[in-house]
Amino acid sequence: MVNEEQYYDKSFNLKIWKKLLPFLKPYRVRMITVIITMAFTAAIDSVNPLLLRYAINTFIVPKTMAGAGKFAAVYVALILFQVLNVVVFSYLCTCIEMYLGRDMKRAIFIHLQNLSFDYYNTTPVGYIMARTMSDTGKIAGSTAWNLVNIFWTSLYVLGAFVVMFSLDWRLALWILTIVPLIAVATAFFRGRILKANRQMRAVNSKITGAFNEGIGGARTSKVLCIEEENNRVFRGLTKGMYRCSVRSSMLSATFVPLVLLCGSLATAIVLERGGTQMQQGLMEYGTLSAFISYAIGIFEPIQQLASVFSDLISVQASIERVAGLLERKPIVADSPGVVAKYGDSFHPKKENWEPLHGDIEFRDVTFRYPDGGENVLEHFSLHVPAGTTVAVVGETGAGKSTIVNLACRFFEPTSGRILIDGRDYRERSQLWLHSNIGYVLQNPHLFSGSVRENIRYGRLDATDAEVEAAAKLVSADRIVARLEKGYDTDVGEGGDRLSTGEKQMISFARAVLADPPIFILDEATSSVDTETEQLIQHAISRMLKGRTNFVIAHRLSTIRKADVILVVREGKIIERGTHRQLLRAKGYYWNLYTRQFEEEAWKTAEA
Repeated sequence: MVNEEQYYDKSFNLKIWKKLLPFLKPYRVRMITVIITMAFTAAIDSVNPLLLRYAINTFIVPKTMAGAGKFAAVYVALILFQVLNVVVFSYLCTCIEMYLGRDMKRAIFIHLQNLSFDYYNTTPVGYIMARTMSDTGKIAGSTAWNLVNIFWTSLYVLGAFVVMFSLDWRLALWILTIVPLIAVATAFFRGRILKANRQMRAVNSKITGAFNEGIGGARTSKVLCIEEENNRVFRGLTKGMYRCSVRSSMLSATFVPLVLLCGSLATAIVLERGGTQMQQGLMEYGTLSAFISYAIGIFEPIQQLASVFSDLISVQASIERVAGLLERKPIVADSPGVVAKYGDSFHPKKENWEPLHGDIEFRDVTFRYPDGGENVLEHFSLHVPAGTTVAVVGETGAGKSTIVNLACRFFEPTSGRILIDGRDYRERSQLWLHSNIGYVLQNPHLFSGSVRENIRYGRLDATDAEVEAAAKLVSADRIVARLEKGYDTDVGEGGDRLSTGEKQMISFARAVLADPPIFILDEATSSVDTETEQLIQHAISRMLKGRTNFVIAHRLSTIRKADVILVVREGKIIERGTHRQLLRAKGYYWNLYTRQFEEEAWKTAEA
C-alpha cells in the first residue's frame, strides 16, 4: 500500500503555505480589500486608548464638559466606521472561505479522475474522503480568518507600541520586556502542537476509512457476525483519536494561560511604575489610564496571535496532505504533445481523433506492477488482428487481468511497446482509446439514478429508443420489466437495489450502447443463472462479430469459439492456441477444462 501518511519533521514552513497561492490568486482583490479594512480597524483600535486619555484629561480631571459634543461626534463616527469595516471584513472572509474550499474540492476531484488505476488499488476511500472534505474545509477556514487575524493583530500590536513609546518610552520598555517570554513559549509549544495535530489528522483519516468500510460492508459484517470485532477495531481507533485530541488540547490549554499570565504581569508593572510616576506628578491620569488599557488590551491580541499560530501550524499538516495528493503524478499520463493534439479528459479535441479499427499488437512487452518486485510478463508478444476474439483463462489470482489492463492502457509496459492500428498507443490520448472500449466488469458499478440513466452513460446522446434497444439485445429488458417503474426505477447507491447479475446485464447493455470497436468482458456471465447466461451468450456471439474482443472467462465452455486462448498461471502465459489445439495438447488447459466439465456434470446430476 502507498504510504498516504507522509509526516514532515519540519516546523512551520512558508514553502508549504505557498502551495495555496494558486488557489488564492483568483481572490486577490478580496484579500487586498480585507487587508485594507483590517488596517483601518487596527488603526482605530490603536488610537482608542488615546481617546480615553483625551477624555480623562480634558473633561473628567478638569470637571468640565466644554467641547464634549464634538468629541462625542468624532467618537461615534469612528465607531460607525469600525462597524462598517467589521461587516465588510466578515462578508469577504466568508466568501473567501467558501470559494477556497470549493476550488480545492474541485481541484482534488478533477485530479482524482486523472490519477491512474494503481492509486485506487492501494488507497482506501476513507483517506481520499478525509482529504477532500475535512482537510480542505480546515484549510479554507483557517486561511480566510486566521491569516487575516495575524495581519490585524500584528498591525494593532505595532501601532500600540508606537503610541506607548510616544507617551512614555520607559514604561513602554517595561511592557516590551514581557514579549520575549511569549516568544519563548511560542517556540517551545509550536512544534509539539504541530506534531500532535498531525497525529490527530492521521488517526482521523483511519477513522473515516473504518467508518466507510463499516457502512459499505454492513451486510457482510452481519452475515459473518463480526459486528463485535468491527466495534473493537473502531473503539481502538477512537481511543487513539481521544488520546491525540487530549494531548493537543492540553498543549493549547497550557500555552494560552501562559500568554494571559504575561498580560497580567504587564498590567501589574503599569500599575506599579505608572502609579508611582503619577504620585510624583510625572504622569497624567489620562496617560496612566491609556497605558493600563494598552497593557490589558495588547496581550489579548498577542494571545489571539498565539492561538491563531497554533491553529496555523496544525493546518499545515492538512496542507501537506492535500498538496501531497494534488502533486501525486499518475503513472499513466499523456505526453504534452499528445494533449496538444488530442486534448485531455476534460477538453477533448475529437476532431483530431482517428477512427480505431481494433488491431492490437504486444511487441516484446515486459511488465511489472509499480509496487511489485517481479515481472508479471516477460518479452511477451501477441498480435490480435481487428475482429479477433482473445480469451484469457486461468485460476483465480493467476493474473488474467494483466493483459487486459495493458491493452486498455490502465497500465503501461515496463519495456516494449503496445500498438493500436500499427501505432504505439502512447502516441494517442487515453480518452481516445477508452472511448473506443466497452468494458463489462465482473462486479460492475452502477451510478445513483435510474436504469435508463445508467445505460445511457454508454453514449450520453442516445435516445430512449436506442437505450431500450441495447437493453433488449442483452435481455436486460426482461429485468426492467420486473421493476416497479421500469426504466425509470432508481437503482440505488452503487446499484444496491439490484442483484449482481442484474447489475451485470445493465452494465452489458451500457457497453453495447456505446458500440465500441473493442470489447472487454471480465467474467461477464459469472453471476447470472444458466438460462440468462444462454441469452447473454447468444447476444455476445452477435455483438462480438467484427470487433476485437478480450474475454476473461471462468467458465471455459463460454470461450470455445475464441480465435486464440491464452492460459495464465502465476502471472505467466504458459499456453496459447485455439480450444481444439489446447485440448489436443493435453496440458494445463486440458486439466482445467476436464475438471470443470466434470464439476458441472456432477452439479447437473445432483440437481
